[in-house]
Amino acid sequence: MEEQIVYEDNHLLVINKKVGQLVQGDKTGDESLLESIKKFIKKRDDKPGNVFLGLVHRIDRPTSGLVIYAKTSKALSRLTQMVKNREIKKTYWAVVSKELIPQTQRLVHYLKKNEKNNKAIVFPKATDGAKEAILTYKIIKSLDNYLLLEIDLETGRHHQIRAQLSKTGVPIKGDLKYGSSRSNPDGGINLHARKLEFIHPVTKEKVEIIASVPKNDSVWRACEE
Repeated sequence: MEEQIVYEDNHLLVINKKVGQLVQGDKTGDESLLESIKKFIKKRDDKPGNVFLGLVHRIDRPTSGLVIYAKTSKALSRLTQMVKNREIKKTYWAVVSKELIPQTQRLVHYLKKNEKNNKAIVFPKATDGAKEAILTYKIIKSLDNYLLLEIDLETGRHHQIRAQLSKTGVPIKGDLKYGSSRSNPDGGINLHARKLEFIHPVTKEKVEIIASVPKNDSVWRACEE
């Protein structure tokens, strides 16, 4: 657990999540990062009683990268509000199939969640029950068979990056749900929450955190070289 902590102070803790780790508990019953971190802090700091830890935002189980947890209720309420106000800048990396796409592009779609298959349906224009989804990508590296995209999110919708890139004709590597031709050996997808930038909710200092990519993936390693 310790090696996954990329930032920590008295108010917050930021983890570089591995592929397959659950951010918080779900119906699978598998232990979540929330529970694992609580146990880790309790033991490390020799804390009696319960450890307070609040989840600020989520990323999907098959993705990797940065997740913020709050260690105090004050930080949790402020950070939750910052997420709502889009005051936390999130930058993602995605490995996609090598196709002819513009070097940079702002994508605007409308997404509706299909609860039955836990998938986002993408519409090109405003549709009843669908929420606007906006992101901007740019190609930052070209590999033999793949492109590395850097993505800035303007909205935070369910499966947004996965669904929008798939609709654009470049599904994320390993993402069978959204049209990738084959799965990854670890069952994950090549989507990584790379960078977070925000004003600290308590100290008011600027925080910028970058998470290294999964080292067990040769394509990811090539992206970071």
